[in-house]
Amino acid sequence: MQKVQVEEAIDRSRFNKFHLIVFIWCFFAIAFDGFDIALYGIGLPHMMEDFGLTSAAGGAIGSYALAGMMLGTFVLGSFSDIIGRKRILIICLILISVFNAIAGLATSATMFLIFRFIGSIGMGGLMPVVISFMTEYSPKKNRAMTVAAMYCGYSIGAIVASVTAMYFIESLGWRFMYLLSALPLLALPFIIKQFPESISYHLPRGHKDKVAEILNRANPEGNYNKTDEFIYTAAKKDSKGLPVGKLFTDNRSITTIAFWVMVFSCLMMIYGLNTWLPTMMQESGFNVASSMSFIMILAVGQIIGSLTGGYMVDRIGHKNVLLTMYLIGAICFVALSVTQQPLLIYVLIAIGGACTGGTQNLVNPYISAFYPSDIRGTGLSMAVGIGRLGSITAPILIGFVLMTNLEPQTAFMAFAIPSLLGGTALLFVRERSGKTVQASTPVVNET
Repeated sequence: MQKVQVEEAIDRSRFNKFHLIVFIWCFFAIAFDGFDIALYGIGLPHMMEDFGLTSAAGGAIGSYALAGMMLGTFVLGSFSDIIGRKRILIICLILISVFNAIAGLATSATMFLIFRFIGSIGMGGLMPVVISFMTEYSPKKNRAMTVAAMYCGYSIGAIVASVTAMYFIESLGWRFMYLLSALPLLALPFIIKQFPESISYHLPRGHKDKVAEILNRANPEGNYNKTDEFIYTAAKKDSKGLPVGKLFTDNRSITTIAFWVMVFSCLMMIYGLNTWLPTMMQESGFNVASSMSFIMILAVGQIIGSLTGGYMVDRIGHKNVLLTMYLIGAICFVALSVTQQPLLIYVLIAIGGACTGGTQNLVNPYISAFYPSDIRGTGLSMAVGIGRLGSITAPILIGFVLMTNLEPQTAFMAFAIPSLLGGTALLFVRERSGKTVQASTPVVNET
C-alpha cells in the first residue's frame, strides 16, 4: 500500500490517451454549446420577419431564453458536485439537443421561447462542468493552455453555425439550423462509455477502485491500487448538501464577488454581440452573407484570444493577461462605434472577440483553479450563474438602442463599459487566498 497525493499524481502526468479522450469530448460538448448559442443571433433577422417581431421583442425573447441558462448554471452546476459531473454533462447534452431541435419546429414566438428556455437550461449547466473536468484532469505543466484550447470548441461551434447559415439559411430557413441541434444525441453512447467521472465525486464516497482505475489511465507509471491510501486536498467525507456557503469562507468573500462581476461583464459583452451583431451589421448596410461572416470573425477572434492568452498565462499569470485584455477590449469597442472602414471593422470585431469570449475562456479556469475541488464546480457555476444576469440584460438593452434614431454602430460604445467594469473587479481578486486554502486542507480517504 502506498500513500498517493491524488492531485499531484494528475499534475505530474503526461498528456496521453486518457487526457485526449477527456479533451475531445469536452471540446465536442462545448462546440455544440457554442453552435446553439450562436443560432439565435444568426436566425434572429429571419425569425423576426417570420413571427413579425420588433427589435425590442426579439431582444426580449433572447433575454428570456438566456434566463434558462442562468437557471441551468445554478441548479445543474451546483448539483454536479453532488450527483457527479458526468451525469450532469449527459443531462445537459440531452436538454440542449432535444429542446433546441423542437424550438425549430415552433409555430409561434411563445412556443419557441418555451422550448428555447428549456434547452438553455442545459446550455447553462454545460460550461461549468466541462471547465471543471479539464481543470481537474489536465497535467499542471500545460493546464491553462489545455483548458483554453478546449474552450476554443465554443468558438468552433459558432464558426460552424455561421458558415452553415451562410450557405443554407436563405434556402432552407432558420428552422433547419435549429434541427441540427439534435446531432449530439448520436454521440451520447460513446460519451457514457468513455468519459470518466470526477475523482472528487468518487473519493468521498469510498469508490477507491474507480479512483485507482482513473489514476492508472492518467498516470500509468504510478501503478495505483484500490488498497492505496489516497490523499485529496478537497475531498471531505462529511461534505454534504450544496457547498455554496464555502465560497465565502477562508477569506474568499471579496474574490468570489469580484469573480461574479468579471463574469457578468464578459457575458454581457458576449451575448450582446452574439444576439445582435448580424442585425447591427445588416442595418449598417452589409448584406446577409456579410453580416453572418461577422459572427465567424468574432469566433475566430475568440480562438486567437483564448490560445494567445492561454500561452501568456503560463508565463506571466492570469491577472496580468486578463487586465490587458479588458483594457484592449474597451478601446476596441470605442473604436468600433466610430469606424466606417470595412476592413478595419473586421479587424476590430476579431479583437473584440478575443477580448470578450477569449477573456471569458481564461476567466473560467482562473476561477476553477482558485477554489478547492470539493467546491470547484459550485464556485464556477455560481460565478457563471450570477454572470448570466449580464447575458440576460444585454440583448434587451441593445434592442432598445437599435430602436432609437442612433446609428446602429453606436451600440458598440455600450460594450466598453462592462469591459472596464470587469477589469476593475479583477483588481480585487486575492489570489493567495485560494492557493493557501487548497494547500492547507489535505484530507486522507481511508475508506
